[in-house]
Amino acid sequence: MGDDPLSSGGGGSSSASAGMTLGECQDLIQKSFTNPMVKFLMENLEKSCCGIGSNFIKAENCKENAAGGFARGIGIVICSNHLQFQDEVDQTVIHELIHAYDDCRAANLDWTNCAHQACSEIRANHLSGDCHFKRELLRGHLKIKRHEQECVKRRAIMSVTANPCCSEVAAKDAIESVWSTCYNDTTPFTRPP
Repeated sequence: MGDDPLSSGGGGSSSASAGMTLGECQDLIQKSFTNPMVKFLMENLEKSCCGIGSNFIKAENCKENAAGGFARGIGIVICSNHLQFQDEVDQTVIHELIHAYDDCRAANLDWTNCAHQACSEIRANHLSGDCHFKRELLRGHLKIKRHEQECVKRRAIMSVTANPCCSEVAAKDAIESVWSTCYNDTTPFTRPP
């Protein structure tokens, strides 16, 4: 997460191919607006007086190995060249909308602060479904016990470490320091989806 350039909060893609065209990706983004979680997050952004315009979520070809990213004042980018399927686009949109929601509700959120970013990454990975058992199996992570928490930590460390302001040690320390508070913060959901 960061102001500039776009964060790679969506993590690396699982796709082996070159992805899809910008037009194909934009079509899948439009279809994602019918996803109940996407609708719910967009409604909650509106309720928080952080309405998003029609160009807030857009497809781009990304240089970074990321599925997408969010940047304050810019919006959400979905990396067409790293995604192939509707489910991947939906998951990335949900993940990035959680970052947008966090940015909206926290007046003093500083994306260059490792702990601030760590909190949003923990929330986005936990609440978006990025770490559901099925997804972890597809990534080759076969652990049965505590797989979700370990996945959330692993993916949060990858994203925070990508921030030029945060070393791997700083990322790990930040995640540990905010873990309990941020993992248990399910806002705007009443419980983890």
